[in-house]
Amino acid sequence: MQELLQMTIEDCGKEQKPSSSQARVVEGHPWPRSPFLTNMPDQRELSSPSMVIGEQQEIRLSEEEAYDLAAHLKQRLQEGTPLDADPDSIAKMVAGLGDPRGLLRLRFADSLGNVGRAAVPALCQAMQPSNQVTVRRAAAKTLTLIADEQSIPDLLNSLLTDPDSVVQGSAMGALAAIGAPAVEAVFSILENPDSSEMQRGLANWALAFIGDKAPDSLRAAAISTNPDIRQAAIAALGSQIQSMGDEQARELLTNALNDPISNVRAEAATLLGKLQDSEWAAPLLIPKLNDEDSWVRKNSALSLMKLDAISAIQDLSQCAEQESDSVVKAVMTLAIKQIEKNN
Repeated sequence: MQELLQMTIEDCGKEQKPSSSQARVVEGHPWPRSPFLTNMPDQRELSSPSMVIGEQQEIRLSEEEAYDLAAHLKQRLQEGTPLDADPDSIAKMVAGLGDPRGLLRLRFADSLGNVGRAAVPALCQAMQPSNQVTVRRAAAKTLTLIADEQSIPDLLNSLLTDPDSVVQGSAMGALAAIGAPAVEAVFSILENPDSSEMQRGLANWALAFIGDKAPDSLRAAAISTNPDIRQAAIAALGSQIQSMGDEQARELLTNALNDPISNVRAEAATLLGKLQDSEWAAPLLIPKLNDEDSWVRKNSALSLMKLDAISAIQDLSQCAEQESDSVVKAVMTLAIKQIEKNN
């Protein structure tokens, strides 16, 4: 995660156009004010890093000041000396997240991560609506380092309302890093009918990342009345089945193959192919080659191929002969060839 943060912190300002040499006040806001956000700063476009934290005076750093501060922070971290965590020091570090130099942004992010929980309110403030997309992106990414649950409401709000896809993705990354306390917030994305396909995809990724860190929540979600929740929970059960030997999760996965919703059945068929337990999975997948849904049939054939399930060749051959969907038929034929080749 640290390597990913380094790449993204350095890249988060690349799409920005150079700012004008003087501040320019922009009227209005690019998206609605959220109930989670207060003391919204004016939007400003500045040639040097700046930030307004709550009611404090705006903090602006020249490029030289930002460089000197970053060097000072680096030395303190190397010496193992605790960083100052007073509001003014934190505000300066947050302002540094808007620096045009990627390595300096990374240094400020690392320093704020070292400060920890005390920096969370300022970083949440920095995600508020403004035209400083570099700061919004870097603030969300820095919250991934701290992984503090007090940031959940603001991260969820940025995920839902920020127009920048990088901010949305980074906010979900921070929720995933928080783990079990953030599961309900992630599920709320899937329950929200207005969530975009990208947001839903991010939610599914986050649940898979959290995995066995929230076993009880995922087991409960696997029998939710909401099919989107069930599908996401089933997809995320893999780690607790493999790392924890969770028999209850195995039973939930088995039952999901007969779920009334085809997407859930298809997800279950896919996961069985990833668990590398042919003795258990093959007898469950073979009947699904005759499922009424083409995606379930296709995913079952692909999983049998991944499992090198030699016991499934006869059933694959029979189903391929009677298969009406050309794509599924081709997958079944490929599965037969691959299994025979590997055995």
